Amino acid sequence: MKKFNTTALCIPSKHYMVDLSERVKEIKKLVDAGEYFTINRARQYGKTTTLTALRKVLEDDYEVVSLDFQGLGSASFRTEESFSKGFIRLILNKLDYNLIKIPDDIIEQLKQLASKSETDTKLQDMMSLLRLWCSKAERQIVLIIDEVDSATNNQVFLDFLAQLRDGYISRDSDDIPTFQSVILAGVTDVKHLKAKIRDDENSKENSPCYIAADFTIDMSLSEPGIKGMLDEYEADHNTGMDTANIAKQIRDYTNGYPFLVSRICELIDTRVCKTMSSGEAWTRDGIDEAVKLILAENNTLFQSITKNLNNYPELKASIRSILMEGTKLAWSAQNDAIVRLQMYGLIYNNHNSVRIANRIFETMLYNLFISDEELKSNVFSRKGDLEKNQFVTDGILNMELILDRFIKTYTEICGPLVERFKEKDGRELFLLYLKPIINGTGNYYIEAQTRDQTRTDVIVDYLGKQYILELKIWRGERYNAAGEKQICEYLDYFNLNTGYMLSFNFNKNKKQGVDRVEVGGKVLIEGVV
Repeated sequence: MKKFNTTALCIPSKHYMVDLSERVKEIKKLVDAGEYFTINRARQYGKTTTLTALRKVLEDDYEVVSLDFQGLGSASFRTEESFSKGFIRLILNKLDYNLIKIPDDIIEQLKQLASKSETDTKLQDMMSLLRLWCSKAERQIVLIIDEVDSATNNQVFLDFLAQLRDGYISRDSDDIPTFQSVILAGVTDVKHLKAKIRDDENSKENSPCYIAADFTIDMSLSEPGIKGMLDEYEADHNTGMDTANIAKQIRDYTNGYPFLVSRICELIDTRVCKTMSSGEAWTRDGIDEAVKLILAENNTLFQSITKNLNNYPELKASIRSILMEGTKLAWSAQNDAIVRLQMYGLIYNNHNSVRIANRIFETMLYNLFISDEELKSNVFSRKGDLEKNQFVTDGILNMELILDRFIKTYTEICGPLVERFKEKDGRELFLLYLKPIINGTGNYYIEAQTRDQTRTDVIVDYLGKQYILELKIWRGERYNAAGEKQICEYLDYFNLNTGYMLSFNFNKNKKQGVDRVEVGGKVLIEGVV
């Protein structure tokens, strides 16, 4: 029986997975055109699975040499001699398993080169031998190298890229045989390696892989693709799920990030189905439960994200500003911080504005930043934990009481609002208060469409029920009336009749507390700090 897979390679005969055939066809067009290109995507974005599917298709027309730089130890990148010997060993290992065909005389020369003393094994000699192989091969050779990140901090790898570049140029200008196509896959885009390894300005502008063609093929999982995977699962398990609807909801949460898509499905199948029937598990409630489990775990993807943010404090500050302060950051392909954030899968270009990649990442990052604040200030966490039980009755979250107690607790601990107070302070403080109340049972996320310097909508999912809350700075009755209209429209979208508003009001004569008002047939519970 097949299963969902979130570790290593996905195999169609063993795992439920999205059909990659159309994506592979598009990549093969680049190979057929003789392009050299890089597939750089974030961790666990399906690169290896895609390359495996691509290799099987290419083998009908080409000799495919598919290598993985994880097979080379760090010592192999110290010198060009050690790199050359290690590279040749990777090729000979493929030969041992009959995975490639090499002319006998080339095999002998490869073995001789690998057996020479390290000082006699030169990178140029290896590249000349590879070109000779290309000239004698019965079919054009495609070179695929996965996990090139294993080498990206090494100058010898740049020298290897430079040799590939020279071969590419000589192929067209001097008709010298070389590879039909070269594909490099990893997180880091090799076009930016000079900036990572060298500090001088000239080298930053002279990347050894400037010949690389643009790779613009979307590798996220589409809604129809997710539905196809779920259709296959449904045919085996007969849960009665609405595969189109479930695919849409999973896509909404993940924006098609392959690991997150598979992880939601995997958790529903292996864990959520143990706490509720399969029919109930494959609904919005089951998805929410799976997302809660994801946010509670320290998986390898989250570890990679936090490591990258900690390694680059300026990136962490930029992400924090976007989330907590509603900063609108314009997209710039020349901004190194933005390029890095995109490479790590944290952001994407949304109509020339920077957006966090998906709702799960947003909530995970909010939790991270809030946790940082808890460790620094511990303003509300202890009090929220002590009062947690009073906010839930028969599984219903009493958001009105939460607003009331937050206002009183804020006034007691923080005192009157001061002029330096910013809207992001209100968001942060309220989430600091809310998080321990719903932690372990509910989720929250920030609606990106309304997150700016004027208002923020927080959507709380708690035991299958949703609560829509708008946070804003008080800017007068007219502005408040416009906000009431907006949240009513939002409630219509979610088919809800009750919404919540929390305003931070600097007027000295304000009426602080919580009131209920009716607007357009909706009940709005409005709190004022």
